[in-house]
Amino acid sequence: MSNFTVVYDACVLYPAPLRDFLMHLALADMFRARWTDRIHEEWIRNLLKNRTDLSREQIERTRDSMNAHALDCLVTGYEPLIAGLTLPDPDDRHVLAAAIRAGADLIVTFNTGDFPAERLDAFGIEAQHPDDFIMHLLDLAPELVCAAAKRQRESLRNPPKTVEEYLDALARQQLLQTVAQLRKYAALL
Repeated sequence: MSNFTVVYDACVLYPAPLRDFLMHLALADMFRARWTDRIHEEWIRNLLKNRTDLSREQIERTRDSMNAHALDCLVTGYEPLIAGLTLPDPDDRHVLAAAIRAGADLIVTFNTGDFPAERLDAFGIEAQHPDDFIMHLLDLAPELVCAAAKRQRESLRNPPKTVEEYLDALARQQLLQTVAQLRKYAALL
């Protein structure tokens, strides 16, 4: 397993297609994926607010599965760091504190503006949009990313998705660069 460590912000764990792709990538051992119970609670709360057809128990099974499959994923002991951090949105300080505590290299988030480089540089951490993050992975190991995408696509059974439907679903997750690159590898997906 790589020592490169990323913290997933709650915004990339909801919606499900992106969360599942990021989890399949994490299980490919190209990096260590980390998060906290507080990050889980944030994406679960937002999901339940928008999807009244889902129960908390269903979502907690997903959370528990994530925790069980990603080795050493839960960051603890970060709370004392929160008060000493300054970010544009004070509610994001817990994510940075978790990244510091985990020794993370990167925070994967849609909200990169909430994690300005001038605040993160002192900790050797960068905030990156998931599309940019996955593009870097594709540059490093396209075969591993394609294998993760294929595993995710093949796991979709209700309903199953063709390669094109799968890529369209990823495009709806703001992964436009990633999808353009994955189209070149469609035969592997």
